[in-house]
Amino acid sequence: METFNSSFGQFNLSRYPKRKREQLRAWDAADEYLLKHLEEEGLSPENKSVLVVNDQFGGLAIPLSKYSPMVISDSWLAHRGITANAQDNTIDPSTITLCSSLDYPEGAFDLVLLKIPKSLAMLEDQLIRLRPLLSTSTIVVAAGMVKSIHTSTLKLFEKYLGPTKTSLAYKKARLIFPQLDLKKERAPSPYPSQYKLENTPYQIINHAGVFSRDSLDIGTRFLLQHLPKDNRYEKIIDLGCGNGVVGLMAAEFNPDASIHFVDESFMAVASAKENFEAAFGDQKDAIFEATDCLTGIARNSANLILNNPPFHQQNAVGDFIAKQMFRESFRVLCNKGELWVIGNRHLGYHLALKKIFGNCETVASNKKFVILKATKH
Repeated sequence: METFNSSFGQFNLSRYPKRKREQLRAWDAADEYLLKHLEEEGLSPENKSVLVVNDQFGGLAIPLSKYSPMVISDSWLAHRGITANAQDNTIDPSTITLCSSLDYPEGAFDLVLLKIPKSLAMLEDQLIRLRPLLSTSTIVVAAGMVKSIHTSTLKLFEKYLGPTKTSLAYKKARLIFPQLDLKKERAPSPYPSQYKLENTPYQIINHAGVFSRDSLDIGTRFLLQHLPKDNRYEKIIDLGCGNGVVGLMAAEFNPDASIHFVDESFMAVASAKENFEAAFGDQKDAIFEATDCLTGIARNSANLILNNPPFHQQNAVGDFIAKQMFRESFRVLCNKGELWVIGNRHLGYHLALKKIFGNCETVASNKKFVILKATKH
């Protein structure tokens, strides 16, 4: 936990989940810059309806909590982190209204504060969804680190909101100021997008925040070629499910199994649900859950876990999420249950799996990827 000295007060903030020897902060310079701008420009949120988009762990929502902001995020972790940080600062969490990226409110807001997401598609989707929530008096300020703001970023603001300018850089952060032109014709949303899953009859639906939205990524393609089939697999978990392609095909190969789709992205879980129901209707059992890795899932409850670990948690890159997934998979698997992992060869996942499970074997490999299997004994 570190102390955040903001323009709206001093707060103790942590990333979520809390980890020993955490090297990363729960806020960034873009949060600092945006709050500093509000103070210096006299843009008090007092008596204003405030909407915050893409706050990670409360760097904006916690300092502005006394103004009862509404927060929209695609991240289950962000929601949990904001709530935890509110409690750590003796703030009533109910003063902050949390919404998913598919659950936008109605009505106009006076002040909209938007952190630039990593994905351009996600930004486009958010600008489209924000448009009905703006009035001629709404003030919109976006913020991001300089490395995340490109010409393409600004073009999206101009396309959907109006003429746009940027601030000078401050601690490698920058602000974006769109001048609202609500007379602009509203362009139709290109989301969700879809593609046909090769060698199947399935059309795969993908909301804007989903990884590899326009086509099947090559790692998943390789895993699908080697998915296990065995009537021992009564309960299968698609961990970090994304659009649910792996779990969908696992259900086809193991027709008597129930499938549990898990991801920390609300859009990913929604995509997986839509794809599974489009493929099977109510003919197969499935659970769809947004959570952190396998948080909340019962010990010894799965026979097979299929996992393509992500490289990043929001903007933080590393293997810590993969290792957390492996540890939690060991807890959730039944005796003789199996964890199948697809990853780039150079990542060395076999070392972590051997340490946790005591064993690891290679199912298949090519020049880029390796599929590993670890069994719980």
